[in-house]
Amino acid sequence: MDDATRTELEAAAFRRLRQHLMHDRPDVQNIDLMNLAGFCRNCLSRWYQEAADARGITMTKDEARRIFYGMPYDEWKEQHQSEASPEKQAEFRDAFARNVGSEGS
Repeated sequence: MDDATRTELEAAAFRRLRQHLMHDRPDVQNIDLMNLAGFCRNCLSRWYQEAADARGITMTKDEARRIFYGMPYDEWKEQHQSEASPEKQAEFRDAFARNVGSEGS
């Protein structure tokens, strides 16, 4: 397989993952994704931002989130996210430290 085809397939898989997380399963909470898988929608938007930055495209965290979420992040949270239990928040702190470190997700 040539590099261009591989890149196209990887991009298609990313778009399908985004479709799944944003439209097929918006009920799945970011905190649950992070606690179970070590990444969430915010991580994906951050990785998008990092890819843009690596190519010399300046993009803020808020801009990347708006692109990924298709709306301002605060609107997404209001529409789809619920308050996490203290237990889930404690799990998140551990998962965040292991998977992201000191940088924001």
